[in-house]
Amino acid sequence: MKFAARNSCHLIFDMRKAYIASLFVLVAWPALAQSDTSFFTDTTLSGPERYNRCLALAAKDPQVAYEKSSAWRARGGMMYAAHCEAVALINLKRYAEAARKLTNLANDKFDAATRVQIYIQAANAWMMAEQPGEALPLLSDALEISPGNMDALTDRARARAMHRDWAGAETDLTEALSKDPTRVDLLVLRASARHAMGKKDEARADIDRALDLVPGYAEALVERGGMKLEAGDKAGAQADWEAVLKKSPGSDAAQSARARLEAMGVKAPG
Repeated sequence: MKFAARNSCHLIFDMRKAYIASLFVLVAWPALAQSDTSFFTDTTLSGPERYNRCLALAAKDPQVAYEKSSAWRARGGMMYAAHCEAVALINLKRYAEAARKLTNLANDKFDAATRVQIYIQAANAWMMAEQPGEALPLLSDALEISPGNMDALTDRARARAMHRDWAGAETDLTEALSKDPTRVDLLVLRASARHAMGKKDEARADIDRALDLVPGYAEALVERGGMKLEAGDKAGAQADWEAVLKKSPGSDAAQSARARLEAMGVKAPG
């Protein structure tokens, strides 16, 4: 993760990869994708059954799923069809369109728990569209309904960080960590926010705590390497980043570590 305000968002906050897999579940995801689309007009299927198959199609062929779910919605598919449309749009990387659909869907007449989940989903889609300002009020709405909700707190911290509101991000992450102090991912995120605020000792303490809990945690090593480099310890930074490449070669953290090594003029191993 980067530390200056201008380039802070390696972990805070790569939304696209982190959330696509978990964004959208109103009904359980089916085990196998369906290759045909006849289920859209199969009158023997319930709405949830058709929705499950639509989600599977959205993973396999999002363009067809989008077109078919749009037609299904026009025939009265309501929330199931609208939600599947949004999933398909996410898979098509049409994030802003998905975000608008989810935002509208969140204002429908759902029970409180479902509304919270859709607010969170809509907010994540807005962040994937790189529009955190649209995400923030949705996450605040989710927290008004469900105070202390861990997902909403964490996501609002990310949105605030994307907005360079480091103090707000720190506040949300501190509240989340008060509920679960073993969340190493949140410790690393808070370290990034604190470092951007100039709280270097507190940031390093968060990183050290994360590495105590999970030795070799790749994201924490990326962060610690940046701190070492900033302090003039180039050898220490190189060692941390090379450790990331060795332990987690295919990860997002490894991509960041490799880029940092190359910026130092060091040929990354592998």
